[in-house]
Amino acid sequence: MAAPDDSPVVLDRRKGPYGEVVLRRHGALLQIIANGCFLMDTSDGRSERLLVDAAYGALDGRPAPAVLIGGLGVGFSLAHASHDPRWGRITVVEREPAVVDWHRAGPLSGLTRAALADPRTRIVRDDLVRYVNETSDTFDALCLDIDNGPGWTVTEDNASLYSPAGLTACARVLRPGGVLAVWSAQPSPEFEGTLRNAGFRRVRTEEVPVARGVPDAVHLGVRPG
Repeated sequence: MAAPDDSPVVLDRRKGPYGEVVLRRHGALLQIIANGCFLMDTSDGRSERLLVDAAYGALDGRPAPAVLIGGLGVGFSLAHASHDPRWGRITVVEREPAVVDWHRAGPLSGLTRAALADPRTRIVRDDLVRYVNETSDTFDALCLDIDNGPGWTVTEDNASLYSPAGLTACARVLRPGGVLAVWSAQPSPEFEGTLRNAGFRRVRTEEVPVARGVPDAVHLGVRPG
């Protein structure tokens, strides 16, 4: 028996290296669920676009900056960065092979086909926490969108990324004057304090109103020159 139009339909379900990931369709929307936790859908994307634009704006006109995007998700951040010719190298770190597959040859491919074909784009299959601690690459901007916020992580291991040690690792991959931008499902004054204590300057939060509840937020900090 066919599911009612208002019932989510599972398109793919996989056991990944960090648990179960699910892609489902709910009406016109595509949704990603990780370990039973709703992560994101294709309904809007305003705050993901703000994540990229705010990071670029804080770079004060630096030519062809390199950006590291933490988390591919439904692809809003990547697609928006690729659409902007001012960005230079665009690197996306995604730890779930299923998510990459859904973009390369699955239901999410329509959102990121052009971005993945962009010669500036590189997809790295890795855990972002490990990547920022081990890579020798450096970037002008680091845009993080791997959790629902510093206080609402998808897995326990991700919490270390928002700690003083984790933010120090983020600063390590940033060039002097580089920008860290962190997406959150709600503003966090406590995280602003953690950014300042980790040595970031010009710390601020930009908010995006949502239809219901508290606004989404992008937390920003600049590594000293």
